[in-house]
Amino acid sequence: MIRHCVFVKFRSDVGADERAAIYAGLGALVGQIEGLLSADFGPNISPEGRSQGFNDGFIMDFADEAARDRYLPHPAHKAAGSRLVAALEGGRDGLIVFDLKVGA
Repeated sequence: MIRHCVFVKFRSDVGADERAAIYAGLGALVGQIEGLLSADFGPNISPEGRSQGFNDGFIMDFADEAARDRYLPHPAHKAAGSRLVAALEGGRDGLIVFDLKVGA
């Protein structure tokens, strides 16, 4: 399984309702893109103070690398991703993507 971790810096003018709508759009991809198993979203709740301004994020689980690779160019992902990037501080510079291979 591939765990797709995305950490973001929303612009200060992007409110909770817009963040929720962005996450809802990304969450709607589950079931729409084969092999996208789940998606969880929310603010960073770590007490360590090491987020470097990346105070929100999400994790998507894919069945395998092939599923992740189908997701990346998918038009629905491109549309949802564009809305996300438009809401970030610095556009694409306002996100970090980190994929992990988990499980056996």
